[in-house]
Amino acid sequence: VVLLNPLCGSKIDPGLMPITVGGYGMVGVPGIAAKIFSAVRDEGANVLMISQSSAEHNITFVIRNEEVPQTVASLEKALTEWIEKDHRIDRVRVVPEVAIITVVGENMRGRYGIAGKVFSALGRNKINVVAIAQGSSEYSISMVLKAADRRLAVDAIHAELDEENGDY
Repeated sequence: VVLLNPLCGSKIDPGLMPITVGGYGMVGVPGIAAKIFSAVRDEGANVLMISQSSAEHNITFVIRNEEVPQTVASLEKALTEWIEKDHRIDRVRVVPEVAIITVVGENMRGRYGIAGKVFSALGRNKINVVAIAQGSSEYSISMVLKAADRRLAVDAIHAELDEENGDY
C-alpha cells in the first residue's frame, strides 16, 4: 500500500494469481458473474480483488496461489456449457507470479490527476498493469502487476507522488 498524505509506506502482496474469465459471448448475459463467483465460493477461495471491463467481455479476480488449481477446475466445470456448447466463454486464464500494489489516501477523493501520475510513473518504467480496481470510496487504487516489477513500481510511484507531495 502506498499511502498519500503522508506518503509513508507500501504493502506488497505476493503469492497471488489473477484468473480471467472472458469471451465476447459474456456481454449482456444475466447471471454470468453470479455463476463465476458461485464456483469460486464453492471452493472456499477468498477473492482479494475484482476487475471487470465496462464492455463486459471479461472478469478478472485475484486469489491466493494455493487456491488456484481447485478454483480453475470448479470454474471450468461450472461454465462447461458456456465454454464448450455455446462458446460464450473462450477462456479461463491464469497469470502467474503477480503482486498487488495499492495507492491509498484520503485526499485522493475528488482530486484530479493522481491516477494519471501513478500510471505515468509505471509507464515510464515499462511496468505493465495486468488489472486495475478503484475502491468505491475513491480512497484507493489497486494494481496487479508482475511480482518481479513490484519493488520498481513502488519506488516509481513514491518518487512521482513525492515530487508534488505538498499538493496532496
